[in-house]
Amino acid sequence: MKETESVLSAMVESILQTLSYAPIQRALAACILCGASCALLSVFVVLMKMPLIGVSMSHAAFAGAVLGMLLDINPFVSGFILCLLTAAVLGPLSDRADMAPENLLGILFSFLMGVAFLGMGILTQTKAGALNLMWGSLLTLSNNDLYVLALVTLVLTVFIVLFFKEIRVVLFSRRLAASSGVPERVIYYILLFMTGAVVSSNLATVGGLLIFALLVQPGAVALQLTYNLKSFFLISAATGILACFLGLVASYVFDIPSGASVVLAATVLFALAFVFSPKRRVVRPIERKIHDENDRR
Repeated sequence: MKETESVLSAMVESILQTLSYAPIQRALAACILCGASCALLSVFVVLMKMPLIGVSMSHAAFAGAVLGMLLDINPFVSGFILCLLTAAVLGPLSDRADMAPENLLGILFSFLMGVAFLGMGILTQTKAGALNLMWGSLLTLSNNDLYVLALVTLVLTVFIVLFFKEIRVVLFSRRLAASSGVPERVIYYILLFMTGAVVSSNLATVGGLLIFALLVQPGAVALQLTYNLKSFFLISAATGILACFLGLVASYVFDIPSGASVVLAATVLFALAFVFSPKRRVVRPIERKIHDENDRR
């Protein structure tokens, strides 16, 4: 009994000592901010069926950050600027069905990746900074990274709370929203710009190549578990934060990249949600009819 208590006491002391380190504290705060901001946007990405837009925006931020390193500009600023430019292009393109938006998004994605890797190829300084922007690292964040991430998360949360009714209509149908007098195009474009801001601010946490996973998987988890929009936002946010925490713990314990760990954790959470989804247990009308006929026999 005493040995068990001493082991537990040593474990608690070790955990408290670990939590006293400033990098760990910043990483924990980033888990909440990164998980929440990406997961909130994941609701729109999943329900509006625009994963390719999320891909393009994430790689636009990465390409912009690499260009910023080439031009000796703050990577967040350059990544955010290129994200805004990409959003300004994606908005009109996605509204024009006659231009095959999937093909155009694929071309834009390829172009942005080409720009990013071209920039990495001609960097004369060490590529460690560019690789960090590619994969991310929760344990190397600065206070400024957290301030920017907190500001972006706050703005996104306020936007969702203030325009929740309008957003609900837009998520249901953009055409119905437009016919009802809801400024659906403005809301849609704001979401694109907010996607750029969130992706840019998370370059240092999860990385430009991996952030896309957090823009899709939390919302995909919520889609398996609920029909209610408010619950959808809450479940998505909880999933994003939990994935970041699990990824951080795995990164610290096994000494592996935190960005990749977060993505793998998010994938595991989606797999669990898919397997245990209550929606999969709902009996369809045709199946119910077959069961009734069998019972009568």
